[in-house]
Amino acid sequence: MCGIRRREFITLLGGAAAAWPLTARAQTQRTRRIGMLMGYPMGDWEAQADIEAFRAALDRLGWTRRNTLIDIRWGEPDDLESMQQLAKELVELQPDLLVSHTTPTTVALLKQTRIIPIVFTFVSDPVGSGFIRSFLRPGGNITGLDMSEPVQAGKWVGLLKEIAPSITRVAMLYNPASATYAEFWLNPFRAAAAAFGMQAISAPIRTMPELESVIAAQAREPNSAVIVMPDSYLLTHRVSVTSAVTRYGLPAVYPDSLFTEVGGLLSYGVEQIENFRRAANYVDRILKGTSPSDLPVQSSVNFMLVVNLTTAKKLGLTIPHTLLQRVDLVIR
Repeated sequence: MCGIRRREFITLLGGAAAAWPLTARAQTQRTRRIGMLMGYPMGDWEAQADIEAFRAALDRLGWTRRNTLIDIRWGEPDDLESMQQLAKELVELQPDLLVSHTTPTTVALLKQTRIIPIVFTFVSDPVGSGFIRSFLRPGGNITGLDMSEPVQAGKWVGLLKEIAPSITRVAMLYNPASATYAEFWLNPFRAAAAAFGMQAISAPIRTMPELESVIAAQAREPNSAVIVMPDSYLLTHRVSVTSAVTRYGLPAVYPDSLFTEVGGLLSYGVEQIENFRRAANYVDRILKGTSPSDLPVQSSVNFMLVVNLTTAKKLGLTIPHTLLQRVDLVIR
């Protein structure tokens, strides 16, 4: 499997309730405190890499371990009750600023505070989710980075048809507990599928056993395929998801290269680690006095198209040359 920059070794952080370690404190200025609520469990190496990238970006802006303390809490994406408790713990620490990872973590933090500034890094539909008033004028105590593209769902369907032209029905997988924004993706997905003459199926799942049964049912129908919605629950279970989809012989398109790295066929989407680096710039500006309401929500700009040729071979698919010319990364 081909490695990419996020596969660099990441030294594991401390316990779930531990703050980022400091070796010294600045003597000339007050130590600034940042709370981070992550939407993945602590053992997820991608989340570790994201935090490392965020910390490195802060260092370059002058917010080092000498003058900045980072408190981190790790959540399970479908355990909303626990997420609320973790958000409460962070707010009670009275940080200068909060960094939110996913849509569920952002919901949890906003329920705990409408005063402490919040920067979100990887959410879908921040307007429809009620986080902001508009991209240009977010309002309130929150701003951040949106991870979606208006035509992204249509591109997933188009890529699927390109790689497997015989497909006539496609299911979109998501967990309603973590993907509370599901209609944001389902509506354009249905429209795109109809345009390609494909049957669009909404496939909500809440547990891994349920995922298995949904994929098995999809595989029983001829010319079927799968699209995985951007969803923190499915991403944390990416190995199980890709294994089941491939085992049942279904072509699939995923929203993040993390899926293709562990055996998924094809992915198109934003790289989370880049959003964490970009979020550091907004953290810097807020710590220096800018109000979140004056910082427009940034749209994602770097989308990666990744194909796993090993999986394509397992599925008996030949990747068109025209598609291979467009990919950003090939995993062999």
